[in-house]
Amino acid sequence: MPIPQPAPPAGRIPLPQWHERYAAPFAPTTPAEVAARGWDAVDVVFVTGDAYVDHPSFAAAILHRVLEKVGFRVAVLSQPDWKTCEPWRRFGRPRLFFAVSAGNMDSMINHYTANKKVRNDDAYSPGGRIGLRPDRATLVYCQRAREAFPGVPVVAGGVEASLRRLAHYDYWSDTVKRSIVLDAKADLVAYGMGEASIVEIARRLAAGQTVKDLRDLRGVAYALGAKESDELRATLDRPADSDSPPAPRPSLLPSFEQVRDDKFAFAEATRIIHSNTNPFNAATLVQFHDRQAVVQTPPAVPLTQEGMDAVYDLPFTRRPHPSYTEPVPAYEMIKDSVTIMRGCFGGCTFCSITAHQGRIIQSRSEGSVLKEVRKVAADPEFKGTISDVGGATANMYRMRCTRPEVEAKCKRLSCVHPTICKLLGTDHGPLVKLLKEVRAEPGVKKVAVGSGVRMDLAQLSPEYVREMAAHHTGGRLKVAPEHTSPGVLELMKKPPIDNFGVFADQFRAASAAAGKPNQGIVPYFIASHPGSDLAEMIDLALYLKRNGYRPDQVQDFIPAPFDIATCLWHTGIDPFTKKEVTVARGMRDRKMQRALMQFFKPENWFTVREALLEAKRPDLIGSGCDCLIPAQPPKEAIEARRRAANRAVQGDEDDDHYHTVANPSKGEKPGERGVGPPKPAGYRPGRKSQKRRKKKGG
Repeated sequence: MPIPQPAPPAGRIPLPQWHERYAAPFAPTTPAEVAARGWDAVDVVFVTGDAYVDHPSFAAAILHRVLEKVGFRVAVLSQPDWKTCEPWRRFGRPRLFFAVSAGNMDSMINHYTANKKVRNDDAYSPGGRIGLRPDRATLVYCQRAREAFPGVPVVAGGVEASLRRLAHYDYWSDTVKRSIVLDAKADLVAYGMGEASIVEIARRLAAGQTVKDLRDLRGVAYALGAKESDELRATLDRPADSDSPPAPRPSLLPSFEQVRDDKFAFAEATRIIHSNTNPFNAATLVQFHDRQAVVQTPPAVPLTQEGMDAVYDLPFTRRPHPSYTEPVPAYEMIKDSVTIMRGCFGGCTFCSITAHQGRIIQSRSEGSVLKEVRKVAADPEFKGTISDVGGATANMYRMRCTRPEVEAKCKRLSCVHPTICKLLGTDHGPLVKLLKEVRAEPGVKKVAVGSGVRMDLAQLSPEYVREMAAHHTGGRLKVAPEHTSPGVLELMKKPPIDNFGVFADQFRAASAAAGKPNQGIVPYFIASHPGSDLAEMIDLALYLKRNGYRPDQVQDFIPAPFDIATCLWHTGIDPFTKKEVTVARGMRDRKMQRALMQFFKPENWFTVREALLEAKRPDLIGSGCDCLIPAQPPKEAIEARRRAANRAVQGDEDDDHYHTVANPSKGEKPGERGVGPPKPAGYRPGRKSQKRRKKKGG
């Protein structure tokens, strides 16, 4: 629903002229800025693990603006020093609650690669610097909030909290962990897109309700005390009264202890959870952790077009906070992009978008999108190119089920797999019209589409493919066939590889007709996905060679919490068929799969050879037309091997950079393995006694 329009806040902080015309001030980030607003206190302190960027691609910016629009006073605590609770006391005691988010990414995915190496940069931090947020940031931030002001409600949200709201597999510790509600000791977890939830939470707390009164909200998860949990268990165990009309009953998931100890129970829990993601028919879910129950209410109802417009029409400055002296890489990439929709009905099992944004597409009106484009074009720093007009995908704008009464009952996880549903509206006409209008705006020289194109949908609209080829591709178009193996693609819920070939031919023909014959396609593939072994990866490598594709980057499967593919990886079981699935769990196997995708790189020669010999495919070594590598190692491969050996001697080989995460359940101290205090260095002037210790016998 549209957000009410309150009176503008008093005491506006002066901003440059362009901001004054198009935007409202940043949220306060210091006590001085709170005082400049004329506030004696703040209602909500929003804690985020990202840099504070007031752009609608950043969750903290959207949620701050939504709360501000309905009259609440919000301060932003960005990337605070978590080693003490003092930053949480910066603004005094918040009147309503702390809103806590790890940021736009799960903090563990943000920190570590698929091989559990520490990443070299953080795109959501100024200067790309690492170390500005802790591992498992939601837990730390919630605990610091409680320490700073006991009794103030703590509401967790964001991707990290959403994907960990129930018992989940954690790749970095290789354990099944409890619900983040319990481990973070949050009063509520608001999962999914949080505009409606956070406004309702603020309004009801402001009206004097308690956190317990908020348990009827959609899109939240919370923990019950032991007594309440016992009462709920008794209710669930009680048979339904046949004389009364049936009342909605919660669905009971296998308990935390069951999913921790039994992989079939974990697979069954995954099946039930993902079968209850449609907000129009999802049940309340209950999962017991020992004697304590965690309850998840059905997902929030998707925003209407008016609601989407109200959110994205808010007065964002579209800038990082002026206190930063270094660029924020994620902002630099999306600063001139425009979001036109959210959600994805693709249902890819390795992707968290559907789990977080929902399966139902929520689109903005043309007027709202064009209003934002004009704002971007009016920016004195705008260079003339809109970098993206899209969302979770490039081409699902205004696509939705044509039969609302069927949509309300549908339990299907993907509207396009195994085939495109006949009830799905797939008209690209509104999107083509919008793209034409955007590029016709004064000051706009080029409109790129940076979001990935869903190929099976695009093929249904030759006009859309022609428009993309002629006007919206900057030389190379991004698509994601992901694999070539029918079995792996089935597990991914992706179309067969032939679909990619048909689309590639269609796009090349459209590019040639537009006078751009050199335009190409950049296909993205994934290594080490469940179901993929060396045989499947060799077939993929052969496909790449025969079609002339040389991927610059390799996507290595990361088992993100909550995803169906993560269940496949952890259990080796398909949660819907209960069939066994091949999984490449070892680092050696993963390394070989990555190398096969880049078989053409000389430095990969030895690894590719090892993989081919292990798979009993020596026929692919040599000078034949299908051979992946030559019979003899190239000079570059020998040099790369020599450099690796030198690094090993110097204690600087690749394996030394693996910072694996400790497993407290096995008696290990929390934190990274191998990272501890420095060893004693003998006599040091700074120690308590500055006298040298006498040697034994001396």
